[in-house]
Amino acid sequence: MVKKSEKSPCCTPTDKKASSCKVESIISVDERGQMVLPKELRDKINISAGDKLAVISWEKDGKVCCLSLIRAENLTEMTKDLLGAMMKEALTK
Repeated sequence: MVKKSEKSPCCTPTDKKASSCKVESIISVDERGQMVLPKELRDKINISAGDKLAVISWEKDGKVCCLSLIRAENLTEMTKDLLGAMMKEALTK
């Protein structure tokens, strides 16, 4: 198991705790391809103008079926945790 740092994001893929997903909002895409996150959601998750978010896509049968947003600053730590666990597993086989 990967040792988590104190600054580890709440949605680390190696996290063994129970977690849940829920629909926070339904949003639309405008003619220019832009989406607006509702103010209540931005306030709830502390997103401000200028914050960087990584868009992660999930594919099934060659088609994107899901998009997730992750704070860019959390992406590095999440990647290290995931790759560390994968490398550890590969080395122990």
